[in-house]
Amino acid sequence: MAPPAPHMGGPLPCCRPVGIMPLLRLTLLAFSCLFWAAGLAIFTLGVWAQVSLADYMLLSANRYPNAPLILLATGATITAWGFLGCLGVAANLPFVLRAYGFIQLAALMAGLAAGLSGLFYREDIAGGFRSGLQQAVAGYGEDEGRSNALDSLQRALECCGAEGWPFSEGVAAAGIHPHGCFRKVFSFVNDNVFHIAATVLGLAFTQIGGIALACLLSVDHYGICLMSKLLQQTHPRSSSMYTFVLLF
Repeated sequence: MAPPAPHMGGPLPCCRPVGIMPLLRLTLLAFSCLFWAAGLAIFTLGVWAQVSLADYMLLSANRYPNAPLILLATGATITAWGFLGCLGVAANLPFVLRAYGFIQLAALMAGLAAGLSGLFYREDIAGGFRSGLQQAVAGYGEDEGRSNALDSLQRALECCGAEGWPFSEGVAAAGIHPHGCFRKVFSFVNDNVFHIAATVLGLAFTQIGGIALACLLSVDHYGICLMSKLLQQTHPRSSSMYTFVLLF
């Protein structure tokens, strides 16, 4: 019996596009676009913090002068990574997808660290701000930058000093705000740090899906198909199971 003629023209029958692969590519593309949008949002948050919160950071005893810059750098990096994922999916570049998978893993670790730090150090941030407010009130006029920052904070939040005006008589008539700035700032920071940290943790856990998709799509499917063809010739009964293992 003559051997079968070699396959000419076009891919091997087993190497035709797998039905699930276009769906996986579309899913990773959507995930990369979401990741890109998240990076853009973080970058925008960094710009807002740099413009709007620069004066308020002067009032904290805990120095975080580079916090807005860290947000800017993180947002720009995540945006670039999201574009890298879109490029890898659109151009079907396995090495780019592998790099994207490793980047997603690094982003997962960084997101977990940042989110947990925000949850665990909320009290430390609030305590540093309280101490800084008290120092700014006690040394009002000595440091022009801190004094201006304190004035801006009191006008914006309609508060007075760190703990409030000590006397209750004639407060309304004099136009003095009775509430202290610390309680208002603490409530604002406590609520927003929790939501920001929870969002960062949620985004970090979504990286797991991106890592799995990037690693799956970075596999050389043509090589898998050739291996599957070889397994069909040597182990016809178990070739389907081997192919499934190679794919996943």
